[in-house]
Amino acid sequence: MTYPVEIAGLHRELPLCKVADDLYIAAFICFGDAEVTVACARELLKLVPPEDYDYMFTAEAKSIPLIHEMARQSGAKKYFVARKRQKVYMPDPIHVEDHSITTSGTQTLYLGSDDAALIKGKRILILDDVVSTGGSLKAMEHLVELAGGKVTGRVTVFAEGDAGERFNIKYLGKLPLFGADGKPKE
Repeated sequence: MTYPVEIAGLHRELPLCKVADDLYIAAFICFGDAEVTVACARELLKLVPPEDYDYMFTAEAKSIPLIHEMARQSGAKKYFVARKRQKVYMPDPIHVEDHSITTSGTQTLYLGSDDAALIKGKRILILDDVVSTGGSLKAMEHLVELAGGKVTGRVTVFAEGDAGERFNIKYLGKLPLFGADGKPKE
């Protein structure tokens, strides 16, 4: 089963993926889809004026191609990615816990103190590919705050389910949640 969408002027068929017995999501994956990555980056950059933020920030992994393309198109020289595992090259990392609809259990997001020092006192635009429950977004916001930065905007390609009703997120499109029958939930 798939769910048809029009996003950034392109048509895609998103596969429906089981999250729980009675809950399916339309999986938006930009990995490997250069055309959709370039188009979505272009449209996301239109949602927030460049003077509203100093740096862009995302969490590993699916939105990495998107933030990279946004940086390339906007001329940004630096962006930040919170990692899901502590890496040896991260000096004294700060971390927060994250609860996401697509990840079972709790995961931790890490940011090296070198990146945190660059974020301190800066205005940060947070990016995610899909926002659903807002757990990953909240974790990224907390990480930015721990680093001493200020979140001045939040953008996503898709707002899923109730996330489409939030006023603090700018998005390109909405996705419903689905039942086991493949039909959108009310």
